[in-house]
Amino acid sequence: MGDPRGFLKVRTRRELAERPIEERIKDWFDVHAESGLQPWTREQAARCMDCGTPFCMTGCPLGNVIPEWNDLVRQGKWEDAYNRLSQTSNFPEFTGRICPALCEQACVLGIHQPPTMIKNDEVTIIDQAWELGYVKPLPPQRLTDQTVAVVGSGPAGLAVAQQLTRAGHTVVVYEKDDALGGLMRYGIPNFKLEKGLIDRRIEQMEAEGTRFRTNVEIGKDISWDELRDRYDAVVVAIGSRVPRDMKIPGRELDGIHFALDFLPDATRRVFGVKPVNDITAKDKHVVVIGGGDTGSDCLGTSIRQGAKSVTVLQIMPKEPTSRPDNQPWPTFARLYQKTTSMAEGGEYLYNTDSVNFVGSEEEQSKVTIEDSATAEGFVADERGHVTGLKIVNVAPGENGPFTRQPGTERVIPADLVLISVGFLHPDTETILDQMPVELDKRGNIARNDKFATSQDGVFVCGDAGRGQSLVVWAIAEGRSCAAAVDEYLSSEKTSELPAPIKASDRPMMLPR
Repeated sequence: MGDPRGFLKVRTRRELAERPIEERIKDWFDVHAESGLQPWTREQAARCMDCGTPFCMTGCPLGNVIPEWNDLVRQGKWEDAYNRLSQTSNFPEFTGRICPALCEQACVLGIHQPPTMIKNDEVTIIDQAWELGYVKPLPPQRLTDQTVAVVGSGPAGLAVAQQLTRAGHTVVVYEKDDALGGLMRYGIPNFKLEKGLIDRRIEQMEAEGTRFRTNVEIGKDISWDELRDRYDAVVVAIGSRVPRDMKIPGRELDGIHFALDFLPDATRRVFGVKPVNDITAKDKHVVVIGGGDTGSDCLGTSIRQGAKSVTVLQIMPKEPTSRPDNQPWPTFARLYQKTTSMAEGGEYLYNTDSVNFVGSEEEQSKVTIEDSATAEGFVADERGHVTGLKIVNVAPGENGPFTRQPGTERVIPADLVLISVGFLHPDTETILDQMPVELDKRGNIARNDKFATSQDGVFVCGDAGRGQSLVVWAIAEGRSCAAAVDEYLSSEKTSELPAPIKASDRPMMLPR
């Protein structure tokens, strides 16, 4: 413990300043006006008093030894802090920016004060490490004669590849898109995670010996069974990309898309890459169905593209601003957090369900719109394009928690509808045809406690085996899967990789 009166002396939590809204919605750069290192950074780190039982560590799937590097930040010992952090985390610049900070929810100080700034300390450590030249390639001292193919270059695939490369194995990462990073590249907007951060890590991994192959789709360009024949082991890290659909009347109308058909093209345009689906929100009334992180990303993206209006529908009620009695510390509490995109504009409608899509003159005549300004541009399209969405309020009732309330139906204008209600499971069509693996009851690729599938030498990690989850969980699973693959490839313990964490293990705190 650095200061025995840490949070007693510094009771206020500071946040990084954001750029003015009118400025940042005109570009795609990071929304923050400040970096992690500020005159108050070390003072804020001193609020961490190294609790006797550091619950922050139980909340972190990576097992980051948070109190240790918090104290090193307090002292300004950046190289020591980086060395400590990098022992448990491959890509802290990712988690420090886009992780929901389960660790901060678990912070003991959070019982009665705002928790310590764990995320900001994490970002500050890694940004300082890059700036001061502490981050260097770590190629293996010797090579084995074992080869591994990693399918997918998201956070799980990159983590497993880096760990196995450093253990001396020859690793090739296959990515079906034209650039590496998975959903970090073409799912998360640039204003939340600038892509240069990914490129910098890829350069480090290439210098360590990892090989990358883009524009290669396993199952089509190379069959799964052929891939297995080429390599001593295969790791499936393809994510969970089959979206959950909405089967309501009018779904067949044009102008209704999944969020992940929309978001990637926005990033492609930023970097001069030809769009795939060519969907844009410019001059449109946009409705986003689903109010999670992806829905927020659709909101910020639509605003930057020049949408006329953006409405985000959330079937759930608005979260409380303080921890409710039925979610006591240290459990994960779902609290209202206004994202940077929410602060930029648009409207959130809570306790709202979708009834049907509108796209004809007949349905248009039934519309009652109270706000004439909202109705501007709301013209029916007989060619089969969506023009509106009928919605209804929901509340707990005899028919369940989402009982529709009679008399609350209304139609809101919608030239573009983005469905953002989650994902079902990974796309397993080709792997089941060419190299059949067992699936679990949710449609994910089944694995045992060592991440092994039903096919010998084939492993799975991240969302493909776990289901839709967080970046921090993907990195944690990638690290543990790498240790399991290394154990499989070696009859003797020839590497210094940590023992794999069982896929069934869970920290004390999980989002419900």
